[in-house]
Amino acid sequence: MSIPRSSSDPSALQEEIAPLLEAISRIAANHSEDPLVLLSLLRKLEHLHRSIQDGAFRSSLPSERSSLFRLLQDMELSGGWPYIPRLQLRTFLDLLQQDNLVQQDNLGHQDESIAEEAQAA
Repeated sequence: MSIPRSSSDPSALQEEIAPLLEAISRIAANHSEDPLVLLSLLRKLEHLHRSIQDGAFRSSLPSERSSLFRLLQDMELSGGWPYIPRLQLRTFLDLLQQDNLVQQDNLGHQDESIAEEAQAA
């Protein structure tokens, strides 16, 4: 299937990629309980991002200084560089540790409530 070349109109791009984004969202929802599948999906999306960035995007950059400047201005106005950040393993472990502490604190409060109810009875 050949996809027609779209104009610089962002809404035309949105129409073109909307079905793809919906399909990816459905895949993620269908595998919402499987972290290995979701991790694989994220890796594939990151690979696609890098492939577009290093390939088509880089080769499409204007060679004239004024055109490049206009592109950079537009990028800044529209949200900056499209970057997919990786969750650092250290950050992930810290989040797990915080969650563990909250769960332990909640268990401690439950134990206190049970003890208070036992004393009242």
